[in-house]
Amino acid sequence: MPKKIDVTELILRDAHQSLMATRMAMEDMIPACEDIDKAGYWSVECWGGATFDSCIRFLNEDPWERLRTFRKLLPNSRLQMLLRAQNLLGYRHYEDGVVDRFVEKSAENGMDVFRVFDALNDIRNLRRSIKAVKKTGKHAQGTICYTISPLHTVTGYVDMAEELLELGCDSLCIKDMAALLKPQPAYDIVKAIKQTCGEHVRIHVHCHATTGVTMVSLMKAIEAGADCVDTAISSLSLGPGHNPTESLVEMLDGTGYTTALDKQRLLSIKEYFAGIRPRYAEFLSNITGVETDIFDSQIPGGMISNMESQLKQQGAAHKIKEVLLEVPRVRQVAGFPPLVTPSSQIIGTQAVFNVMMGDYKVLTGEFADLMLGYYGSTLGPRDPQVLQLAANQANKEPITCRPADMLKPEWEALRSAAIALPGCNGSDEDVLTFAMFPQVAPKFFSTRKDGPKNLGKDPSAVPAAPAAPPAPVHAKDDGKGPVMVPINYDVTFNGKSTKVTVSPA
Repeated sequence: MPKKIDVTELILRDAHQSLMATRMAMEDMIPACEDIDKAGYWSVECWGGATFDSCIRFLNEDPWERLRTFRKLLPNSRLQMLLRAQNLLGYRHYEDGVVDRFVEKSAENGMDVFRVFDALNDIRNLRRSIKAVKKTGKHAQGTICYTISPLHTVTGYVDMAEELLELGCDSLCIKDMAALLKPQPAYDIVKAIKQTCGEHVRIHVHCHATTGVTMVSLMKAIEAGADCVDTAISSLSLGPGHNPTESLVEMLDGTGYTTALDKQRLLSIKEYFAGIRPRYAEFLSNITGVETDIFDSQIPGGMISNMESQLKQQGAAHKIKEVLLEVPRVRQVAGFPPLVTPSSQIIGTQAVFNVMMGDYKVLTGEFADLMLGYYGSTLGPRDPQVLQLAANQANKEPITCRPADMLKPEWEALRSAAIALPGCNGSDEDVLTFAMFPQVAPKFFSTRKDGPKNLGKDPSAVPAAPAAPPAPVHAKDDGKGPVMVPINYDVTFNGKSTKVTVSPA
């Protein structure tokens, strides 16, 4: 009997986040749900990441209602989300009471599997959210963000796996957000975790396809004992997205492994989304092939276009190669953090500033906070000279405690502010929406009654060869170019502090 390999389907979240800027309307997902529900997936990722932000910022859609709808339409499926640990779905740390309430409400509205990650792999930032998931009785998946540096080793990843299991995680995920996971390390890490932590430990592997090597990595991970891999239906796969579900099925044929997925259902899902894709042509990623340069810069594909956009606005598009060379140097100065939201944006933008203005002449407020420990700890030490510059600019001391330990209870203040807004219904869900995005939620509450928007266009009106869309200035998740919004920086230059806003092209 072939060994069954489970599959998590990404089409309802990360696939369209990676390829079409998270703009897919709910009404364009609903018709495929019956086939998805009956195809035989272990889980269906459909929420979290940048979807929450995109729903209220662009689609005039209540993200909680999206979750409840998926729960009704996918009765036989485990629903899965991506949760940024102490950051939840926002871009700052939230105090523990807000974390508890967000997880509780997500479970109550239909979520089953919580994939929890921290951008710095700081185990302290993962503890509370994992504990909150366990309290609801749902599936807590502890995540290891994969990256490459002189300090990141197989042993280090095994140590983190042990720590996550000690927190009570039901499974582990190796999350390769930039397609850096080559076949041999995939095999070595999965094998080592199984040998150290036990064959019973459930391991999931998540890879992007950008570098062109990771389908082989999935195969090697399976050979080493991985229990589940993530894929996306082929009509929304590859590029900065993921490996195709159907290709995985065929690759395993005759190998002693099987997915047991329903190929007819997969074909229906593929054909459906092939018809939907042209409607979102203006949002499609302009990365369509293979980008092996990422192995050197480690900047995910969407972040490369991010930096190109920033440089273009300064009339310095020709400096992109200098910036890509600068990124690894900035990353080393900051202690070799993995490059995933928000660290990828912070490191990438500081690299742009260094090239344009000179090394660390100007620090973004976010980079200063990263250096000072306000996002958490990094595996490597931080450069002491740049650390001092950060302390001088921010006028605060470095910290070594868990950042959330410095936060005071904030639920009541958030609730008071939210319910005062026109259109807020007073529910915990609305308060949490406001907590995640206090600048965007007020407008959403006031227009929610108008109903969701669909930004897709009639395919017959789409040009045969549309121009590449402008690159985002501030990608909101996994560095894959999902959400385009202005970003504000606090910078100090010649001793004077000022605010700088970088807007989308």
